[in-house]
Amino acid sequence: MKQVTEPASLVRTLFYVLKDIQYNVRASKWQEHGKNGGHYTIWVITGGSGTIAIGGNRLPLGRGTCCLAAPDTAAELTAGEDGLICYRVSFESWSVCGAGPGSASGRNEPPGGGFPFQGEARCHPFSTCLDYLESIHRHRDSEDDLEQLDNHVRFQEWMRFLLAQNRSSSYEGNMRKAVEQSIEVIKEQYQDVWTVNALADRANVARWQYSRLFKELTGQIPLDYLNGVRIDRAKKLLLTTDDRLYDIAQNVGFNNEYYFNRRFKQTLGISPGQFRRHYRENARVFAPFLEDFLVALGITPVVECSHRGWGRQEYLGLHDVPVLDLAEEDEDDLSRHHPDFIMLDSGFDKWIPNDRLGRLAPTFHMPHPGEDWRSTLHNAARLLGRTDRVEEVIRHYEQKARDARSVLGRSTRGQTVAFLRISALGISLYAGPDYGYTGPILYKDLGLAPHSLVIEMEQETRKMTLPPEWLERLDADHLFITFDRRHSSVPGEEREMLETASWHALPAVKQQCVYEVDFMTWMNYGVISNSKKIDDVLKVLA
Repeated sequence: MKQVTEPASLVRTLFYVLKDIQYNVRASKWQEHGKNGGHYTIWVITGGSGTIAIGGNRLPLGRGTCCLAAPDTAAELTAGEDGLICYRVSFESWSVCGAGPGSASGRNEPPGGGFPFQGEARCHPFSTCLDYLESIHRHRDSEDDLEQLDNHVRFQEWMRFLLAQNRSSSYEGNMRKAVEQSIEVIKEQYQDVWTVNALADRANVARWQYSRLFKELTGQIPLDYLNGVRIDRAKKLLLTTDDRLYDIAQNVGFNNEYYFNRRFKQTLGISPGQFRRHYRENARVFAPFLEDFLVALGITPVVECSHRGWGRQEYLGLHDVPVLDLAEEDEDDLSRHHPDFIMLDSGFDKWIPNDRLGRLAPTFHMPHPGEDWRSTLHNAARLLGRTDRVEEVIRHYEQKARDARSVLGRSTRGQTVAFLRISALGISLYAGPDYGYTGPILYKDLGLAPHSLVIEMEQETRKMTLPPEWLERLDADHLFITFDRRHSSVPGEEREMLETASWHALPAVKQQCVYEVDFMTWMNYGVISNSKKIDDVLKVLA
């Protein structure tokens, strides 16, 4: 009987062949679209901004972005207002297969078969990525054989640099799963003594990889996350038991009461004892001009702030809540309302100094990054024990915004919008989708098109007073306006700013597409105010 010999296992090795490397400087609004042929294409952005659409997914571009498209994949690249600067690298993926020496054969990989990812890729540190590309680009046309080989080696090293960060092998997946399991262990065994080394050893992952994956999964480093779990457990014990602070600290894993107090106050802004006293019953909260966040969380403030020039936040419906006029009253007037707790954002001390408020009740200074109202809402919920309501509030708002965006996309196609704040000092134009009370709602959440003057405003500027020549260029299809009475010496003075020929010549004025909105509703960052803005827009544009 003839013996059958099993063939040796084939060895398959991938390598990459550089086809072209370009350094492109593109002007504002430049576009490139089409299929990239039978090769891979990587764009590495070194300056400017823009967007790229690959396989139906649209991604924003900025310095440090790296994107890859597989062979025969449609890609559309668009430069932003400030242009776009990038490296464009084209290459092929080849494999060498064989059963042993002398039997190898090369072949080009089919689309997607030789590279483990498509779309946006990690390329950190970006300086290392640029070092590779600058060197490869500099030597791309060398006619020296040895230099050509050196450049081929540089290109392979750059490929390895990308693959090491973006591989989709089971190895990376297994590490991530191990870190996820260790997070569940922390939640269950938070009382134990843990170090990062101990957690990494338990997961059988190198410490540096463990810390990286842990932060990707939770947004925090391991020990901060552990202390957060302990603080959350301590809050529950403070509210539901009469245990001593020492016993609670020991129970949740802090080895001494002093360290427990310090970590608790760093996290919540008040001591464990203050937390217990003020949340055993419904706290009487004073939160000047943050009342929007309280009401969204189901809390009625003990008093509502008002200002003679702006009025009160009527849109909150707090008609039975006492009003404190900051222009006429002080902390003595506030003390008559007996607040248990005071929640402030930065800048309030121009009306009542912080040290004087601190004598009335425990005072917490709320991080309030303005446009990021979600962060403020989360902070308020953690402080006030209402974390169970946050996601529902945010989910309801985002669904409302999506529904409105869909409607407005049909009714305002090709039309532009701007928002103006008008006072006796002048007419101010508010910024685009990232800054100010109005831009993130109008242009980001609702997808309305900003007027060109809005786009021309300096970055990170929330508003600017329009000079006459800019006002004459304001040919937006729709204008939303509100009046600031604070600087008016006589009633109605701010409205006189519109009694000019330049104003009456504007297209929106002629077409009666100017819509006055409530000042306190629109000059506010709260989730309820943002929801009301959506209502106002739908009322006139849907």
